[in-house]
Amino acid sequence: MQFGRRALISGFMRILFVTSNRVGDAVLSTVVLRTLIHRYPGARITIACGPAAVSLFRGVPGLHRILPMAKQRSGGHWLALWLATVTTSWDMIVDLRASGLAWLLPAKKRRIYQPTKSYIHRVESLGRFIEANVGPKIWLTPEAEAAASRLLPLGGSAPLALGPTANWIGKQWPIERFIELAERLTAPGVPFADAPILVLGGPGERAAAQPLLDRLPAGRCVDLVGTVDLLTAAACLARARLYIGNDSGLMHLAAAAGAPTLGLFGPSQEMHYAPYGRFTATVRGEPYDVLFDRAQHDRVQKPPVKVSYMGSITVDAVHDAALDLLMRSQDVPAAPSHVPA
Repeated sequence: MQFGRRALISGFMRILFVTSNRVGDAVLSTVVLRTLIHRYPGARITIACGPAAVSLFRGVPGLHRILPMAKQRSGGHWLALWLATVTTSWDMIVDLRASGLAWLLPAKKRRIYQPTKSYIHRVESLGRFIEANVGPKIWLTPEAEAAASRLLPLGGSAPLALGPTANWIGKQWPIERFIELAERLTAPGVPFADAPILVLGGPGERAAAQPLLDRLPAGRCVDLVGTVDLLTAAACLARARLYIGNDSGLMHLAAAAGAPTLGLFGPSQEMHYAPYGRFTATVRGEPYDVLFDRAQHDRVQKPPVKVSYMGSITVDAVHDAALDLLMRSQDVPAAPSHVPA
Protein backbone atom coordinates (compact mmCIF):
# COMPACT_ATOMS: atom_id res chain seq x y z
CA MET A 1 0.00 0.00 0.00
CA GLN A 2 1.56 3.27 -1.08
CA PHE A 3 1.77 6.57 0.72
CA GLY A 4 -0.56 9.08 -0.89
CA ARG A 5 1.06 12.41 -1.68
CA ARG A 6 -1.02 15.22 -0.21
CA ALA A 7 -4.12 13.09 -0.65
CA LEU A 8 -5.71 15.01 2.23
CA ILE A 9 -5.83 18.76 2.91
CA SER A 10 -2.43 19.01 4.56
CA GLY A 11 -3.10 22.08 6.66
CA PHE A 12 -5.84 20.26 8.56
CA MET A 13 -4.12 16.89 8.88
CA ARG A 14 -3.42 15.29 12.24
CA ILE A 15 -0.55 12.81 12.08
CA LEU A 16 0.52 10.49 14.90
CA PHE A 17 4.13 9.35 14.50
CA VAL A 18 5.21 6.47 16.77
CA THR A 19 8.97 5.99 16.90
CA SER A 20 11.68 4.34 18.96
CA ASN A 21 12.65 4.43 22.62
CA ARG A 22 16.33 4.48 21.66
CA VAL A 23 18.10 7.64 20.61
CA GLY A 24 19.92 6.09 17.65
CA ASP A 25 16.81 4.54 16.14
CA ALA A 26 14.87 7.73 16.80
CA VAL A 27 17.48 9.71 14.84
CA LEU A 28 17.28 7.28 11.93
CA SER A 29 13.47 7.43 12.02
CA THR A 30 13.61 11.08 10.94
CA VAL A 31 13.94 9.68 7.42
CA VAL A 32 10.22 8.97 7.64
CA LEU A 33 9.32 12.08 9.60
CA ARG A 34 10.99 14.53 7.21
CA THR A 35 9.20 12.90 4.29
CA LEU A 36 5.83 13.28 6.01
CA ILE A 37 6.58 16.95 6.70
CA HIS A 38 7.51 17.48 3.05
CA ARG A 39 4.45 15.71 1.66
CA TYR A 40 1.91 17.20 4.05
CA PRO A 41 2.92 20.82 4.71
CA GLY A 42 1.00 22.38 7.54
CA ALA A 43 0.08 19.07 9.14
CA ARG A 44 -0.07 18.94 12.94
CA ILE A 45 2.26 16.19 14.11
CA THR A 46 2.14 14.33 17.41
CA ILE A 47 5.23 12.25 18.18
CA ALA A 48 5.34 9.31 20.59
CA CYS A 49 8.87 8.26 21.57
CA GLY A 50 11.00 7.13 24.48
CA PRO A 51 11.86 9.71 27.18
CA ALA A 52 15.51 9.78 26.13
CA ALA A 53 14.59 10.94 22.63
CA VAL A 54 12.07 13.66 23.54
CA SER A 55 14.39 16.65 23.11
CA LEU A 56 15.43 15.40 19.67
CA PHE A 57 12.04 16.36 18.22
CA ARG A 58 11.41 19.77 19.80
CA GLY A 59 12.30 21.64 16.61
CA VAL A 60 10.15 19.57 14.25
CA PRO A 61 8.07 21.78 11.91
CA GLY A 62 4.35 21.47 12.59
CA LEU A 63 4.92 19.81 15.97
CA HIS A 64 1.73 19.66 18.02
CA ARG A 65 3.01 17.70 21.01
CA ILE A 66 5.44 15.01 22.10
CA LEU A 67 4.21 12.05 24.14
CA PRO A 68 7.04 10.43 26.16
CA MET A 69 6.61 6.66 26.49
CA ALA A 70 8.29 5.67 29.72
CA LYS A 71 8.40 1.88 29.85
CA GLN A 72 5.92 0.40 32.31
CA ARG A 73 5.25 -3.10 33.56
CA SER A 74 2.98 -5.35 31.51
CA GLY A 75 3.01 -2.94 28.57
CA GLY A 76 1.37 -0.18 30.57
CA HIS A 77 3.09 2.46 28.43
CA TRP A 78 1.02 1.34 25.44
CA LEU A 79 -2.18 1.71 27.42
CA ALA A 80 -1.08 5.18 28.50
CA LEU A 81 -0.39 6.13 24.88
CA TRP A 82 -3.77 4.78 23.78
CA LEU A 83 -5.53 6.82 26.47
CA ALA A 84 -3.66 9.94 25.37
CA THR A 85 -4.56 9.51 21.68
CA VAL A 86 -7.87 7.67 21.43
CA THR A 87 -10.02 10.81 21.61
CA THR A 88 -8.40 12.28 18.47
CA SER A 89 -9.62 11.41 15.00
CA TRP A 90 -6.30 10.90 13.22
CA ASP A 91 -5.86 11.52 9.51
CA MET A 92 -2.76 9.30 9.50
CA ILE A 93 -0.94 7.08 11.96
CA VAL A 94 2.62 6.01 11.15
CA ASP A 95 3.86 3.35 13.57
CA LEU A 96 7.50 2.35 13.27
CA ARG A 97 7.23 -0.12 16.15
CA ALA A 98 4.58 -2.41 14.67
CA SER A 99 2.77 -2.23 17.98
CA GLY A 100 -0.79 -2.75 16.78
CA LEU A 101 -1.77 0.57 18.35
CA ALA A 102 -2.71 2.01 14.96
CA TRP A 103 -5.56 -0.51 14.66
CA LEU A 104 -6.98 0.51 18.05
CA LEU A 105 -7.26 4.21 17.24
CA PRO A 106 -9.62 6.03 14.87
CA ALA A 107 -7.67 6.88 11.72
CA LYS A 108 -8.26 7.46 8.01
CA LYS A 109 -4.86 6.02 7.06
CA ARG A 110 -2.50 3.67 8.82
CA ARG A 111 1.09 2.88 7.88
CA ILE A 112 2.88 0.26 9.98
CA TYR A 113 6.57 -0.50 9.52
CA GLN A 114 7.43 -4.19 9.67
CA PRO A 115 11.20 -4.62 10.03
CA THR A 116 12.56 -7.66 8.23
CA LYS A 117 15.90 -9.41 8.17
CA SER A 118 17.78 -7.92 5.27
CA TYR A 119 21.22 -6.90 4.09
CA ILE A 120 20.47 -3.20 3.80
CA HIS A 121 20.99 -0.26 6.11
CA ARG A 122 18.18 0.74 8.46
CA VAL A 123 17.90 4.10 6.67
CA GLU A 124 17.39 2.36 3.33
CA SER A 125 14.78 0.06 4.86
CA LEU A 126 12.88 3.06 6.24
CA GLY A 127 13.27 4.80 2.89
CA ARG A 128 11.61 1.90 1.11
CA PHE A 129 8.79 1.98 3.64
CA ILE A 130 8.14 5.69 3.09
CA GLU A 131 9.00 5.52 -0.64
CA ALA A 132 11.66 8.21 -0.46
CA ASN A 133 15.41 8.50 -0.83
CA VAL A 134 16.49 10.79 1.99
CA GLY A 135 18.77 10.71 5.02
CA PRO A 136 18.16 11.51 8.68
CA LYS A 137 17.66 15.15 9.67
CA ILE A 138 17.83 17.16 12.89
CA TRP A 139 15.71 20.30 13.24
CA LEU A 140 17.61 22.68 15.51
CA THR A 141 15.82 25.26 17.63
CA PRO A 142 17.08 28.84 18.19
CA GLU A 143 17.64 27.89 21.83
CA ALA A 144 19.90 24.98 20.86
CA GLU A 145 21.84 27.17 18.42
CA ALA A 146 22.30 29.85 21.09
CA ALA A 147 23.52 27.27 23.61
CA ALA A 148 26.01 25.91 21.08
CA SER A 149 27.27 29.42 20.41
CA ARG A 150 27.97 29.91 24.10
CA LEU A 151 29.82 26.60 24.31
CA LEU A 152 31.64 26.96 20.98
CA PRO A 153 31.85 30.58 19.84
CA LEU A 154 31.93 30.92 16.06
CA GLY A 155 35.25 32.04 14.63
CA GLY A 156 37.36 29.62 16.62
CA SER A 157 38.83 26.35 15.39
CA ALA A 158 36.29 23.66 14.54
CA PRO A 159 36.32 21.07 17.31
CA LEU A 160 37.21 17.42 17.45
CA ALA A 161 34.29 15.52 18.96
CA LEU A 162 34.66 12.22 20.81
CA GLY A 163 31.98 9.77 21.95
CA PRO A 164 33.74 7.26 24.24
CA THR A 165 30.56 5.71 25.70
CA ALA A 166 27.85 3.29 24.53
CA ASN A 167 24.77 1.65 25.98
CA TRP A 168 26.78 -1.33 27.24
CA ILE A 169 30.43 -1.99 27.93
CA GLY A 170 30.76 -4.58 25.18
CA LYS A 171 30.42 -1.83 22.53
CA GLN A 172 32.89 0.54 24.18
CA TRP A 173 36.38 0.87 22.71
CA PRO A 174 38.81 0.78 25.67
CA ILE A 175 38.98 4.26 27.18
CA GLU A 176 42.78 4.23 27.33
CA ARG A 177 42.79 3.99 23.53
CA PHE A 178 40.49 6.98 23.25
CA ILE A 179 42.99 8.82 25.45
CA GLU A 180 45.93 7.86 23.23
CA LEU A 181 43.98 8.75 20.09
CA ALA A 182 43.02 12.17 21.48
CA GLU A 183 46.62 12.90 22.44
CA ARG A 184 47.82 12.00 18.94
CA LEU A 185 45.17 14.04 17.13
CA THR A 186 45.65 17.14 19.30
CA ALA A 187 49.45 17.21 19.53
CA PRO A 188 51.39 20.18 18.09
CA GLY A 189 51.56 20.18 14.30
CA VAL A 190 48.55 17.88 13.73
CA PRO A 191 45.02 18.75 12.50
CA PHE A 192 43.49 19.49 15.92
CA ALA A 193 46.54 21.05 17.58
CA ASP A 194 44.64 24.15 18.69
CA ALA A 195 41.05 22.97 18.45
CA PRO A 196 38.49 22.51 21.22
CA ILE A 197 37.75 18.90 22.13
CA LEU A 198 34.12 17.95 22.66
CA VAL A 199 33.45 14.90 24.81
CA LEU A 200 29.89 13.61 24.62
CA GLY A 201 27.93 11.00 26.50
CA GLY A 202 24.50 10.36 27.91
CA PRO A 203 23.16 10.73 31.43
CA GLY A 204 24.66 8.05 33.63
CA GLU A 205 27.75 7.60 31.43
CA ARG A 206 30.10 9.99 33.23
CA ALA A 207 32.06 7.24 34.96
CA ALA A 208 32.89 5.66 31.60
CA ALA A 209 34.04 8.98 30.11
CA GLN A 210 35.81 10.42 33.18
CA PRO A 211 39.29 8.96 32.49
CA LEU A 212 39.30 10.73 29.11
CA LEU A 213 38.00 13.99 30.60
CA ASP A 214 40.74 13.85 33.24
CA ARG A 215 43.50 13.58 30.64
CA LEU A 216 42.40 16.34 28.28
CA PRO A 217 43.70 19.92 28.66
CA ALA A 218 41.19 21.71 30.88
CA GLY A 219 41.22 24.85 28.77
CA ARG A 220 40.32 22.99 25.58
CA CYS A 221 37.91 20.34 26.78
CA VAL A 222 34.18 20.98 26.37
CA ASP A 223 32.44 18.50 28.66
CA LEU A 224 29.01 17.55 27.26
CA VAL A 225 28.65 14.23 29.09
CA GLY A 226 25.10 14.27 30.37
CA THR A 227 25.13 18.08 30.62
CA VAL A 228 23.06 19.12 27.59
CA ASP A 229 19.99 17.89 25.75
CA LEU A 230 20.13 16.18 22.38
CA LEU A 231 19.38 19.29 20.33
CA THR A 232 22.15 21.28 21.99
CA ALA A 233 24.51 18.35 21.43
CA ALA A 234 23.44 18.26 17.77
CA ALA A 235 24.03 22.00 17.39
CA CYS A 236 27.54 21.55 18.81
CA LEU A 237 28.19 18.54 16.59
CA ALA A 238 27.14 20.54 13.55
CA ARG A 239 30.19 22.72 14.20
CA ALA A 240 32.60 19.78 14.61
CA ARG A 241 35.28 19.09 12.06
CA LEU A 242 35.25 15.39 12.97
CA TYR A 243 33.40 13.02 15.30
CA ILE A 244 34.85 9.69 16.45
CA GLY A 245 32.79 7.40 18.63
CA ASN A 246 31.40 3.98 19.41
CA ASP A 247 28.27 2.66 17.74
CA SER A 248 25.67 4.62 19.72
CA GLY A 249 22.86 7.11 19.45
CA LEU A 250 25.38 9.95 19.61
CA MET A 251 27.18 8.55 16.57
CA HIS A 252 23.93 8.72 14.58
CA LEU A 253 23.22 12.19 15.96
CA ALA A 254 26.64 13.40 14.81
CA ALA A 255 26.14 12.08 11.29
CA ALA A 256 22.62 13.54 11.06
CA ALA A 257 23.94 16.90 12.28
CA GLY A 258 26.41 16.91 9.38
CA ALA A 259 29.67 16.18 11.18
CA PRO A 260 32.12 13.87 9.38
CA THR A 261 31.58 10.77 11.50
CA LEU A 262 33.79 7.76 12.18
CA GLY A 263 31.99 4.90 13.94
CA LEU A 264 33.75 2.11 15.84
CA PHE A 265 32.07 -1.30 15.63
CA GLY A 266 32.38 -4.60 17.46
CA PRO A 267 29.38 -6.81 18.42
CA SER A 268 26.98 -4.74 16.29
CA GLN A 269 26.54 -4.67 12.53
CA GLU A 270 27.66 -1.70 10.48
CA MET A 271 25.69 -3.22 7.59
CA HIS A 272 22.54 -2.03 9.36
CA TYR A 273 23.77 0.72 11.65
CA ALA A 274 26.83 2.43 10.19
CA PRO A 275 26.72 6.23 10.50
CA TYR A 276 24.72 7.47 7.52
CA GLY A 277 25.80 10.45 5.49
CA ARG A 278 28.07 11.76 2.80
CA PHE A 279 31.19 11.83 4.95
CA THR A 280 31.08 8.80 7.20
CA ALA A 281 33.25 5.74 7.77
CA THR A 282 33.60 2.78 10.11
CA VAL A 283 36.39 0.79 11.73
CA ARG A 284 36.08 -2.72 13.08
CA GLY A 285 38.52 -5.31 14.37
CA GLU A 286 37.35 -8.92 14.65
CA PRO A 287 34.40 -10.04 12.50
CA TYR A 288 30.92 -9.36 13.85
CA ASP A 289 29.93 -13.05 14.02
CA VAL A 290 32.92 -13.91 16.20
CA LEU A 291 32.28 -11.05 18.61
CA PHE A 292 28.52 -11.62 18.73
CA ASP A 293 28.94 -15.31 19.58
CA ARG A 294 31.42 -14.45 22.30
CA ALA A 295 29.12 -11.78 23.75
CA GLN A 296 26.14 -14.15 23.75
CA HIS A 297 28.20 -16.76 25.59
CA ASP A 298 29.45 -14.26 28.17
CA ARG A 299 25.98 -12.90 28.87
CA VAL A 300 24.65 -16.25 30.10
CA GLN A 301 27.50 -16.76 32.55
CA LYS A 302 26.74 -16.32 36.25
CA PRO A 303 27.46 -13.53 36.83
CA PRO A 304 27.54 -12.25 33.22
CA VAL A 305 30.98 -11.31 31.92
CA LYS A 306 31.31 -7.53 31.57
CA VAL A 307 34.09 -6.74 29.14
CA SER A 308 34.69 -4.71 25.99
CA TYR A 309 34.63 -6.68 22.75
CA MET A 310 36.42 -3.87 20.92
CA GLY A 311 39.99 -4.70 21.93
CA SER A 312 40.98 -5.83 18.43
CA ILE A 313 40.62 -2.26 17.09
CA THR A 314 44.00 -0.56 17.28
CA VAL A 315 44.71 3.11 17.83
CA ASP A 316 46.66 3.15 14.57
CA ALA A 317 43.63 1.88 12.63
CA VAL A 318 41.32 4.54 14.09
CA HIS A 319 43.92 7.29 13.71
CA ASP A 320 44.51 6.47 10.03
CA ALA A 321 40.78 6.19 9.30
CA ALA A 322 40.18 9.53 11.02
CA LEU A 323 42.80 11.31 8.94
CA ASP A 324 41.46 9.71 5.76
CA LEU A 325 37.90 10.86 6.55
CA LEU A 326 39.16 14.31 7.46
CA MET A 327 40.96 14.59 4.12
CA ARG A 328 37.89 13.45 2.18
CA SER A 329 35.56 15.87 3.94
CA GLN A 330 37.52 19.10 3.87
CA ASP A 331 37.30 21.64 1.07
CA VAL A 332 34.64 19.65 -0.78
CA PRO A 333 31.75 21.69 -2.21
CA ALA A 334 28.31 20.65 -1.04
CA ALA A 335 26.40 18.45 -3.46
CA PRO A 336 23.11 19.79 -4.84
CA SER A 337 20.22 18.65 -2.71
CA HIS A 338 17.00 17.22 -4.13
CA VAL A 339 15.61 15.92 -0.85
CA PRO A 340 12.97 17.38 1.45
CA ALA A 341 13.99 20.07 3.88
